[in-house]
Amino acid sequence: MTVDVTTLVRSFLADHDPATTEPLEWLRARYDAGLAWVNYPVGRGGLDLSRSLQPEVERLFAEAGSPGNRSEVNGIGLGMAAPTILRYGTPEQIDRFLRPLWTGEEIWCQLFSEPGAGSDLAAVATRAVRDGDDWVVNGQKVWTSGAHNAAMAILVARTDGDVPKHRGLTYFLCDMTDPGVDVRPLRQITGEAEFNEVFLTDVRIPDSRRLGAVGQGWEVANATLNNERVAIGGRAARREDGMIGVVAQTWRDRPDLRTPDLHDDLLRLWVDSEVARVTGVRLGQKLASGQPGPEGAAMKLSFARINQQLSGLELEILGADGLRYSDWTMVRPDRVDFFGRDAGYRYLRAKGNSIEGGTSEILRNIVAERVLGLPPEHRVDKDIPWKDVAK
Repeated sequence: MTVDVTTLVRSFLADHDPATTEPLEWLRARYDAGLAWVNYPVGRGGLDLSRSLQPEVERLFAEAGSPGNRSEVNGIGLGMAAPTILRYGTPEQIDRFLRPLWTGEEIWCQLFSEPGAGSDLAAVATRAVRDGDDWVVNGQKVWTSGAHNAAMAILVARTDGDVPKHRGLTYFLCDMTDPGVDVRPLRQITGEAEFNEVFLTDVRIPDSRRLGAVGQGWEVANATLNNERVAIGGRAARREDGMIGVVAQTWRDRPDLRTPDLHDDLLRLWVDSEVARVTGVRLGQKLASGQPGPEGAAMKLSFARINQQLSGLELEILGADGLRYSDWTMVRPDRVDFFGRDAGYRYLRAKGNSIEGGTSEILRNIVAERVLGLPPEHRVDKDIPWKDVAK
């Protein structure tokens, strides 16, 4: 049966005028109507429809002046936590977390990386020890985007050191306001502190907030990371959207700075951007029928390379003007204002694109092994107990 989402949205707007309805009340009503994520199950913010219908729903609501759900601040919650909770959560967890996550009432962050476990995520040393109905967590996480704004976090911790590292992990939903959670800023090359380090000291997490089975953390974390890479790598929906649009506009505005070499570089990167955009659209169509796979790693890998090359090209086009930097004040922003700042900021911030969401080196391994079927990299610690691995 074909569902006309235009009719559904207009019917909802007739009963919930965004101009006269309190924003949070309106957002909750939209979730309850199944128009938050139309591909999610009925009763969980969706209508069991195709994911491909979501852009049209968003367009219609935007035209009606509908309130936002803080998506620019809650990218980790919407793009990573929500699909993971839907896939692995209990009915009680899904009912408790999805609605306030989507409405923006609860902002989420990601407690995965550690000082000794970045690219090798399975090496995490943060421990979670069972104590009755709770787990007591101790350890340190790092490079945690938005932790200073977050109410909740997705957390991977080690619950068994006697088995190989991939099998001794468990996944939790951590309340960032609980005693023992200490968030400290990390100032970046851009001057701001978008990242944080998080210290966990005797933090008690109820077993009811364990996501998946004990020891299933590596599988659940991989599902989260696949969703993250798709979210990062597949953002551009329209031609000349994102960084290529900024550079193309700079080219149009500054004919006095054009050279044949720069023109050649721009055209090559325009083609690369368009190929990446069309590939992202194709991947989105594939996701409509299932969970993301390793293809997301290739998308995110391409995004990082193209974004860094384009931000460098923008500086080359601007010449001396590109050396200006508007503000070096140390702030803790709610979000990355990539396109609201100057070219110097974009150039510096893009350096993180090949690190966040999985380093480009690790993503190349994933593409080689899981997409191309090449022999895996030799790993000497894969089959020995984590406690016996050299630290």
